[in-house]
Amino acid sequence: MWFSRSAVERAMKVQEVLTRAMSGQYSWLQAAEILGMSPRSLLRWRGRYEKTGYDGLLDRRRCVPSRRRVPVVEVERVLRLYRETYQGFNGRHFHEIARREHGVKLSYSFVKKALQTAGLMRKYRPRGRHRRRREPRACFGDMLHIDGSPHAWLARVPEQRQVFMGVVDDATSRVLFGQLFETESALAVMLGFDAVIREHGVPASVYSDRAGWAVYTPKAGGPYDPERLTQVGRAFRRLGIEHILAYSPQARGRSERLNRTFQGRLVNELRLAGIDTIPEANRYLRERFLPTHNTNFSRPPGDPQSAFVPLGSVDLHQILCHEEERMVGRDNTVCLDGVRMQIDKQPGRRTCAGLHVVLRRHLDGAHSVWHGPRRLGCFDAQGQALKIRPVEAAGPVDAGKRAHRNLGRLLNTAGVHSSHKAAAITAP
Repeated sequence: MWFSRSAVERAMKVQEVLTRAMSGQYSWLQAAEILGMSPRSLLRWRGRYEKTGYDGLLDRRRCVPSRRRVPVVEVERVLRLYRETYQGFNGRHFHEIARREHGVKLSYSFVKKALQTAGLMRKYRPRGRHRRRREPRACFGDMLHIDGSPHAWLARVPEQRQVFMGVVDDATSRVLFGQLFETESALAVMLGFDAVIREHGVPASVYSDRAGWAVYTPKAGGPYDPERLTQVGRAFRRLGIEHILAYSPQARGRSERLNRTFQGRLVNELRLAGIDTIPEANRYLRERFLPTHNTNFSRPPGDPQSAFVPLGSVDLHQILCHEEERMVGRDNTVCLDGVRMQIDKQPGRRTCAGLHVVLRRHLDGAHSVWHGPRRLGCFDAQGQALKIRPVEAAGPVDAGKRAHRNLGRLLNTAGVHSSHKAAAITAP
């Protein structure tokens, strides 16, 4: 009969203590306390030792298999399933899919230990020093986290790196927007908030790092300039959104954990689904991944009252855009990033030369030129004039149906949710 090493060591310890107690070195009460048993149990062990010697001290119950043990066939099935299909998934993610898709009824701790014992999953070191947890905001929409995570999200094309832009609500841990972009830019941030604001409303505050789209930093690693706003900062100020900045990765713990969770789950799911393009990945995010993620990880807010403010009659199309000031040249043209636009003759004005105007490049790529509250022209992405009314007042009226149709096509190409797209192409 085979005994484990721990059983043999236990028998040797009992023999040593019994021998000393029988020689009078220990009292029987002291011996029982050392072995962690009652005096009556110690007397029974003494009887076994006197009758059969050292063999009587071996616990034969350790050689009897437990009636609750997991069948070897089931363990082999789980290991084979991970090795052949879900290689690279983390333990929690694999356990969820195995229970949902393959009917595995084993506990998470057992599956994790089995994978680690088989060498299919490495053991992680314990976490660092203790930190106090910041309590989440009470109301839905009180504070949103936004962060970009550069990573090789498409495992089938590992030489390419994309950026995942995610907007998470602090009170509920619900991902309100998630999409892959080629780069982390102000356009990606504005597309995300365009979708969030049109569906839920204007949030009270936004929490982010000090990326280039968030603040202007004259010297790398130094303080930012609060007086010189970026395009996103200008849009937040016009919408009345408080912009809170983080100064360390630890301060953005919730965003960092979300990125780590997505890197461990989304990459493997996209690989398993055979997806190797950004539009297909965004469609998978919208239709399958985000609904499942929000169902598993979101929680109800502490206060049922929402902190989102309805958009109302605000023309978001004129706020979430790239905006710069220019002076009209003598040939009645203005230029923005190499795109030159010819302004037509305006009623009641012989020429527009010398006017200080505002140029806006919208999310759909179209341009518009404004002088105060009046629009002087509307142009496509190449600077070609679009047919509109010669003079049009700015405000919450119609911002150009053609521009909204172009925005709808852009959101459709990028893979934005259909409800976001419907809100985006509807004039306020």
